[in-house]
Amino acid sequence: MLTIAKFKEMIAAAGTDIRVNEKLFSELDAATGGDGDHGTAIVTAFNAMGKAEGDDFKSYLKALSEGLQNAACGSTSTLYGSWLQGMSEAAPANASELDASGVAAMFQGGVEEIGFVTRARIGDKTLMDTLLPATDALVAAQAQGVPAMFAAAADAAAAGAEATGPMRARFGRAKNLGERSVGPRDAGAASMACIFQAFAKTLK
Repeated sequence: MLTIAKFKEMIAAAGTDIRVNEKLFSELDAATGGDGDHGTAIVTAFNAMGKAEGDDFKSYLKALSEGLQNAACGSTSTLYGSWLQGMSEAAPANASELDASGVAAMFQGGVEEIGFVTRARIGDKTLMDTLLPATDALVAAQAQGVPAMFAAAADAAAAGAEATGPMRARFGRAKNLGERSVGPRDAGAASMACIFQAFAKTLK
């Protein structure tokens, strides 16, 4: 089972690791033609999320989403806000703990919702190259229990982020670089991988 208390620990751990890697994420962003501010944006997002409260998954995830959407962190607010909103909508009412199937459904809800705000998919050199395979791996590992689900998701996320290096960007400012966008990992994919790795680490 995954309790709301443990999930809050996972969010906090992700925020800590994101802050540690802020400079790296901004450097990756700049290297692929962005403004070089992804590190700042994702840290701002987690600072806003740190103020969220809620005693069950649905209310806590809703508070996380609302906090993000009120924060000034550009597309990060929109993308992560929709991801968390989708998870909130998929979470059962008043549930303070979830079994493996409940966790899988929650993360599937997040992917479905974020799919409404971005057309990016695997191969486009975006955070979706991390989020989609991580979620698929998490869902596929349900029979092994919650810790194994997040361990599998973290591995898939890391591989997905690494795979963005040879890709040519198809979204955002990076797409204007054409072949010059090939080489560095996508910043959004890297930060999303960092989050899943922090989730898995918290459950070990």
